[in-house]
Amino acid sequence: MGLTEDLACVNLQERELRLPRFDFDVAWELGTRLRAMAQQRRLGIVIDVRRFGQPLFYVALEGTTPDNPEWVRRKVNVVTRYHRSSYGMGLNLQLKGQTLEERGHATADFAAHGGSFPIHVEGAGIVGCVTVSGLPQREDHELVVEALCSHLGRDYESLKLGPEQS
Repeated sequence: MGLTEDLACVNLQERELRLPRFDFDVAWELGTRLRAMAQQRRLGIVIDVRRFGQPLFYVALEGTTPDNPEWVRRKVNVVTRYHRSSYGMGLNLQLKGQTLEERGHATADFAAHGGSFPIHVEGAGIVGCVTVSGLPQREDHELVVEALCSHLGRDYESLKLGPEQS
């Protein structure tokens, strides 16, 4: 899949993966679902689920480093600022030949790399995000999408990204 196809798929994911509600219990459910997926697959990742300004679930699994929470923070900043997934934002910038720095954002604080996905609540809008760090960015993004699909009872196969072009 090329950049254009990936971006179209991410746009669809962002439109389709909306929660009926989001609270402490939902954050716990999403976080523990991601943790179980990661443990089953032996993935060394950090998982962060939050309302903007308030962390609700956080875990660092074996194999992570102090860099992973920094990646989470920087990806969360992109979702907070632009209300779209960090992967979608990165693809959009690539297609336009732009960088976050050109938009006035220091790379020390912002990362348009996959892994942070907006939590969109029906009737309320985007209220937070769920973020993963530790895998290649496309895999970080897709792990979050898979967990959201599972939580919502949606068919992941119909929303996942296609094969990556080499």
